[in-house]
Amino acid sequence: MMDVYNLSFEWTETNRHWLLEVPIRIVAYILVVLIARYVLHRMIDRAATGRSPKERTDAPGKKPPLLRGLRDRAPSSAHTAERRAQRAQTIASVLKSTTSIVLLIWVALGILNVLGVNIAPFIASAGVVGLAIGFGAQNLVRDFVTGVFMLLEDQYGVGDTVDLGDAVGEVESVGLRVTTVRDIDGTLWYVRNGEIARVGNMSQDYAVARIEVPVALSADVERAEQVALDAAHTALEDPKIAAKVLGEPEMLGVQELRPDQVTLRMTLKTRPGVQWSVQRRLRREILRAYDESGIELPYPPSRYAAAVNGE
Repeated sequence: MMDVYNLSFEWTETNRHWLLEVPIRIVAYILVVLIARYVLHRMIDRAATGRSPKERTDAPGKKPPLLRGLRDRAPSSAHTAERRAQRAQTIASVLKSTTSIVLLIWVALGILNVLGVNIAPFIASAGVVGLAIGFGAQNLVRDFVTGVFMLLEDQYGVGDTVDLGDAVGEVESVGLRVTTVRDIDGTLWYVRNGEIARVGNMSQDYAVARIEVPVALSADVERAEQVALDAAHTALEDPKIAAKVLGEPEMLGVQELRPDQVTLRMTLKTRPGVQWSVQRRLRREILRAYDESGIELPYPPSRYAAAVNGE
């Protein structure tokens, strides 16, 4: 009888451990992870936007502040504000994903420990695997780190026209590993962030329209400069052109002297990204003004006609 009692007691203790203690501890681990994940994600959302997701929904018309490090820069336009918001959300998304992965690994190890599995080999294996991956994925880590710093420093954003070395064009997407650039021929370039040694951004703050005009050696240089300057002022009377500029045209004078021509240079401060259209319009107006004022170009019409006819 005593043996039956002892056997029943041991069976009860064993089943109580597996049927009560183990499930309760597993559920406790899961609850702690879910709560921690919710709290951390909420903190990241607040750091990225200054408000919780519910508050953002309640006040959709208000412009959210960005990450603490980005708030010091007041946005100069709606495009700049949108780009900074996108950068903040990208960083927040990466932080939330990293947090979720860390919590998932922690709860998995905790559950294995509750089930009586020796997790020491898993930890040792993870260290070895992590070391191997670290050596094999150095470029990936460099791309990731470079992408984070480029986002934080606002080196460029979607819609900017940039020069990344081999790729020159408009940025279509900015990721933490790859930046895509569409060049003037329509080719889409995928540039790894870790391979970007320099960035020339032609769409930040302001741009300068540089207009170089060739005239004949026999032309009156001072008169040619004044006619070009007057033509530029005439072009700025167009509201469409005036809305693109930020200053007055400045004639810098003779830029280059060659055996067959003199090159004059004029500059004009414009809004970012529109300098090329301003340059084309000013060149057209200057060419028309030179024709009306009799300013000789370096290629006389007779020689041009001869060149076209193959004489």
